[in-house]
Amino acid sequence: MLDWIASLLQLLALPEVGLSTVFVVAFISATLLPMGSEPAVFALIKLSPELFWPVIFVATAGNTLGGAVSWAMGLGAHTLVDKARHTHTPHPRALRWLERFGPKACLLSWLPVVGDPLCAVAGWLKFPFWPCVAYMAVGKLARYLTMTGALLWVFPGGLPF
Repeated sequence: MLDWIASLLQLLALPEVGLSTVFVVAFISATLLPMGSEPAVFALIKLSPELFWPVIFVATAGNTLGGAVSWAMGLGAHTLVDKARHTHTPHPRALRWLERFGPKACLLSWLPVVGDPLCAVAGWLKFPFWPCVAYMAVGKLARYLTMTGALLWVFPGGLPF
C-alpha cells in the first residue's frame, strides 16, 4: 500500500514535473485536506526563477479549482441534508453574517485554517458559483504573490536548511 504513495511522490517530485506538481499540490491543499502548497511554489521558484509568473498562475489556478470543488461539496452536502430532512435547512446564526457578504466572502478563501472551509460554506449557502470562483481566484492570487514575495525577501538565498 505504501508503494503507490512512494511512486506518486516520486512522480510529483520537483523539479522534474515542476508546474504540474505545483498544480496538483495547490489543488489538493485547497480541499479540506490539511496541506500547504507554499513550500512547493517557493521551491520551484527558487529552482527556476524564470518561472515566477507561470508558477504563481498555475498555483492560483490549482488552488481556485480546489476551492470550486469544495464549493460543490458544500452545495451537495446542503442538498443531501435538505432531502434527508424533507425540508429546507435553516442556516445557523453563525452563517448569517456570511450571507450579508455573499460571494465577496470568498475573497477570504486564502486565509489559513478557515479559508478552505469557507469555500464549502459558500456552496452550502448556495452562493452563485462563478462570482465565488472569481473572488476565490483574486484572494488566492494575492496570497501567492504576498507569500512568495515575502519568502523571497526574507530568504533571498533559499531556506536555511
